[in-house]
Amino acid sequence: MRNIPMVDLKGQYARIKPEIDEAIQAVVDSAYFIKGPQVKSFEDNLAAYLNVKHVIGCANGTDALQVALMSLNLEAGDEVIVPSFTYVATAEVIALLGLTPVMIDVDPVSFNVTSELIEEAITSRTKVIVPVHLFGQCCDMEPIMTLAAQHSLYVIEDNAQAIGADYTLSTGKLTKAGTQGHIGCTSFFPSKNLGCYGDGGAIFTNDDQLASTIRMIANHGQRIKYHHDLIGCNSRLDTIQAAVLDVKLNHLDDFGKARADAASYYTQELAEVDGLATPHLSSFSTHVFHQYTMRIHHSRRNQLQAHLKEAGIANAIYYPVPLYKQLAYQTDANKNLHLDQTELLCAEVLSIPIHTEMNHDIQDYVIKTIKAFFLQ
Repeated sequence: MRNIPMVDLKGQYARIKPEIDEAIQAVVDSAYFIKGPQVKSFEDNLAAYLNVKHVIGCANGTDALQVALMSLNLEAGDEVIVPSFTYVATAEVIALLGLTPVMIDVDPVSFNVTSELIEEAITSRTKVIVPVHLFGQCCDMEPIMTLAAQHSLYVIEDNAQAIGADYTLSTGKLTKAGTQGHIGCTSFFPSKNLGCYGDGGAIFTNDDQLASTIRMIANHGQRIKYHHDLIGCNSRLDTIQAAVLDVKLNHLDDFGKARADAASYYTQELAEVDGLATPHLSSFSTHVFHQYTMRIHHSRRNQLQAHLKEAGIANAIYYPVPLYKQLAYQTDANKNLHLDQTELLCAEVLSIPIHTEMNHDIQDYVIKTIKAFFLQ
């Protein structure tokens, strides 16, 4: 039996080891572990890559979302619209700040929210929309931004899974995922497409005032040391992580191509398998395949999962329970909430290994194992 992991971070490190080792050693030699020059270098380089004015590094992707919300002067009870089919962090920070997460359904084909679904949930208390670019593909941001402008709403993009993806505007202009909203947020968790060797995150914006406020909040609410103008927090991207990320940023497009090539091979080989649906590719967005997520029909998902596990193939369910069914979110508003597409996806989705070090030998084993299950 083989052992096929979801990601191969060791293999990726081996490929760029000299660059990584040199970058880490430079930080250790300087002993400038907090706010070293590599942090600003990475922020500037990521801003150039994304074509945004400001990038602010922070401690993790959850902090990025929290600090972004804190910068908007929201009041207790204000409503923030989020997808119900996402990781808990998206809603968690909303609740932590005394705001109200309003959970909506998603499109069952792309797994993302749409402007039509968002519009149905807007009330007089709505202040923010948080689209999540799930699994590596953008939500359709242009109509979402139009809707937000009509209702004077902020948009914070949760771009933890889609950094590097391109979104095509109606004019034909290409923009990077996470840069259409008022604020974009991302995570550098090690398994992410741009991952560090610990925790890390970033916030990006083209708004000068928001950038200034965000930097202050992430630094204990201070612009000048020991002068605290705002209630803030301590959320820093440490220098070693920034150094690692600065190296890996140079490889991000190559990493994305490797994932896309692997995904294309999976889809080519699995497209005709009766009983599963391969990932959809939107016309307005490239897909960087943070996950290769299929839908398994006829209530056979859990059986296939067990079959893969028995063959030594890692797999995962992102996500098995809708946010509104989590015990922590059993509010009066959510007790009777039933979102058909979210619940269907939670019962059907299954993600299989995909990473930058994939080859056809690995994939052929995964594909053969999946096909064998459906031929039983």
